Amino acid sequence: MSTQRHRPGALGLVALVFLTTSALGQSGWQHSYEREAAGDYAGAMRALEPMIESQPSNEFLILRSAWLKYLNGDYNASLRDYRRALELNEQSLDAMLGITLPLLAQRRWREAAAQAHQALTVAPYNYYAHLRLMVAEEGLQQWRTLADHATEMTMRFPSDATFFVYLARARAWQGNVAAARAAYGHVLERAPGHEEAAAYIRSNR
Repeated sequence: MSTQRHRPGALGLVALVFLTTSALGQSGWQHSYEREAAGDYAGAMRALEPMIESQPSNEFLILRSAWLKYLNGDYNASLRDYRRALELNEQSLDAMLGITLPLLAQRRWREAAAQAHQALTVAPYNYYAHLRLMVAEEGLQQWRTLADHATEMTMRFPSDATFFVYLARARAWQGNVAAARAAYGHVLERAPGHEEAAAYIRSNR
């Protein structure tokens, strides 16, 4: 009788399993973030593996897996995970933008540009979509396109230094030293310690 009295009922067993799984999940997430912060991206990925096995269609787990694989230099695996996340949620800007990361890392400029354009159809003035498109335009040496694009973005984000950097680079490659100096001057107003801008202005007085 005493043994039966202390045996958990069906609901108690369910609650116990849920709490144990929840605790393990929280521990796994925390450990993963801790390993990432320490630069141990493979360790951060291993911390997620038990959850990935039990929740293979968990969108956020897939996105985090893709991110960690990207950080770890496993670009093809990262790309597969980001595309899997996009299959699960076709409206995911995180996945659309995530796909650009391993593509850019592999210098697959045209594919990255196409993916950034796809993100811009959903969010026309998404900062990261425009920024990664500019990286692709620079990689493709599309200096006129980059200059026009960067000019537009400096109008949209006038306090941001990065778009002025891309404008300056485009003008420099076009041979327009005065325009490049002016753009780098705007960079230094927003980021006084910017080495690239300071070096260009010093060497083109």
